[in-house]
Amino acid sequence: MKSSKLAVASFFLFSLPMFCQRARDLGIKPGVLPTGRLNAITDVAGVKVGHVTLVEGERIRTGVTAVLPHGGNLFQNKVAGGIHIANAFGKLAGSTQVEELGNIETPIILTNTLSVAEGIAGAVEWTLKQTGNENVMSVNALVGETNDARLNDIRGRHVKVSHVMQAIEAAKTGAVEEGNVGAGTGTIAFGWKGGIGTSSRVLPAALGGFTIGVLVQSNYGGILTIDGVPVGKELGQYYLKQYAEPAPGGSCMIVIATDAPMDARNLKRLASRSILGLGVTGSSTSNGSGEYAIAFSTSNSRDLLANDAMSPLFQAVKEATEEAVYNSMLAAKTSKDVQALPVDRVKQILQRYKPRP
Repeated sequence: MKSSKLAVASFFLFSLPMFCQRARDLGIKPGVLPTGRLNAITDVAGVKVGHVTLVEGERIRTGVTAVLPHGGNLFQNKVAGGIHIANAFGKLAGSTQVEELGNIETPIILTNTLSVAEGIAGAVEWTLKQTGNENVMSVNALVGETNDARLNDIRGRHVKVSHVMQAIEAAKTGAVEEGNVGAGTGTIAFGWKGGIGTSSRVLPAALGGFTIGVLVQSNYGGILTIDGVPVGKELGQYYLKQYAEPAPGGSCMIVIATDAPMDARNLKRLASRSILGLGVTGSSTSNGSGEYAIAFSTSNSRDLLANDAMSPLFQAVKEATEEAVYNSMLAAKTSKDVQALPVDRVKQILQRYKPRP
């Protein structure tokens, strides 16, 4: 009961606009393509994001993030979807049906490793309650996770079905809260506080004018690199600094939205290119880190893009994924003994490597 009350409080708190430092505030602009107006996954028209954040005492640091491809009845109006798995040390419930049928019929739910069952139950219950679904007998809930056990009492299973439904109901268009919110509340990236981050790219009109939006739940390790600069090495915190140390685990979930008309096959190809963006941040997709990418299209057009038209979108998703990771870390705040990325020192390092007027 106590956690339930806390979740309701978080719902109202994180429905309010919040200012967080982002990559572009530091002059970090990965790639060559422009961002959308919000530089967020919600730059793709109709896409909604909701969080429920659970923070209580010194033990509980977890939550739920829901991504809705549109605000209508998702089961009745499914979207084309594709999934790419770079390393399958993790759980992505519902992935096999998406692979088989090429569509997504529920909100995409992100949470912690031991709360996937609650994620499924919440997405199913919400779907069954939607008007028009009175005769539905099968629901394929799509639920991903990362492990937040370092900061969270994960075995306590504090995420409840009601929290999942609250996150879905809280989903909105517009600015997306980043950092220690929702499924990013207890995550760690490169030894610093990770979290939820988002970014977008827009193709020029000559290439279709399509928008790509990315949201990440960053919880992985490696050697942090920002805008090509070896920030992790400069800060003295990076994988294999001590050669006997275990490989970093944790995982990263990547959700990709686009208004470009694509079928499931090309969405799967698009999802695979997001891992390139993850790589340039310093990830080597270690053995214990599950890297999953989910892509969907909001387009209803039957005039699908040809294979030859995909390359600019591949570039866009790579750039947006990279920036989303940086935003997830820059917006994050220190939690317990896990420090936030030291932004002032990062600024100094970037200035030294890449002097700016």
